[in-house]
Amino acid sequence: MSAPARAAASASTAVRRRPQRAAAARLIAWAAVLGTLLAGCGQPVPPDKAAYVGQWQSERMTLRISADGRVDYRRSEGSTSTKISAPIQRFDGPHFEVGVGPISTRFTVSSPPQDDGDGTVRMTVDGVALTRPR
Repeated sequence: MSAPARAAASASTAVRRRPQRAAAARLIAWAAVLGTLLAGCGQPVPPDKAAYVGQWQSERMTLRISADGRVDYRRSEGSTSTKISAPIQRFDGPHFEVGVGPISTRFTVSSPPQDDGDGTVRMTVDGVALTRPR
């Protein structure tokens, strides 16, 4: 291929790549906007569940529930770890669901928050005994 033909082919390829890059950039921007909108779809913790708010811990699990309805969860089991950061979708009795849109995780609370009288509050979630300072 001659030098002018190679230059023309290269220019043609560059022109085709620009629209693809622009489309990819638009897709990324829309995904970021959608993610931001969906992340704000939680609901604040209701007053009757205020005892759930706080930083709960055990050796293998950390659960942070904020008053505005955000949950940050980390759990380690051997070499496996799980992380969730999502808004609360709803409470169902003592249990609660977190997630975005149709994707959710249910946290089963077998023992709701109880003050043990020594400055520690205890709660059991998904079979794990958690504590937080009063």
